[in-house]
Amino acid sequence: MPLNALSCLLGVMSRTRLLPEKSLPRYAYLPGKYPHPVRNPLGHSYRSDPATVAVGEALGSDVFRWGIDLFNHGYYWEAHEAWEPLWQAAKQSAQHRLFFKGLILLAAAGVKIREGKRVAAARHATRAAGLFRQVVGGPDGPFEKALGMTPAALAERAQAVVAYPVVLREPKPAQPEPVFDFILAPVSASV
Repeated sequence: MPLNALSCLLGVMSRTRLLPEKSLPRYAYLPGKYPHPVRNPLGHSYRSDPATVAVGEALGSDVFRWGIDLFNHGYYWEAHEAWEPLWQAAKQSAQHRLFFKGLILLAAAGVKIREGKRVAAARHATRAAGLFRQVVGGPDGPFEKALGMTPAALAERAQAVVAYPVVLREPKPAQPEPVFDFILAPVSASV
């Protein structure tokens, strides 16, 4: 099903927060349109300390949940940055590395969609789908509990970005715009 303005609007209204005590960034970064969040002194994350995560706690960590909040609310570059330390910390688990790399690529696809770069968005989404398909996880597995859907289902959602390109509404300056017609919702979260 292609994403349209109505489903996007309804999706935004139903997107709850996992970590409501954390403030969302002032803007959703898009390259060339806003100050780089980390490198520019005007950036929303300038001089922020990088997140650290214990390897065994990745899927239940606040770092992971923060990435979900950012992703669900249209802060795709920021979600990518939140999940990067999890991917780096997962050196001993091939499944976790595939999973986090898939999430990072899906977030990158969101950035490219918002930039209007359909070819790059399709490339990232296709790579994300391929990684999610490699993740071994069945019903009630850790990845499904972490996202509220199986990696296979997430692969289908990622591939839908290629099959049904997103048509964006006229964006408000510096405002995030969720571009996916699904939300990530951990099963254990009381949302």
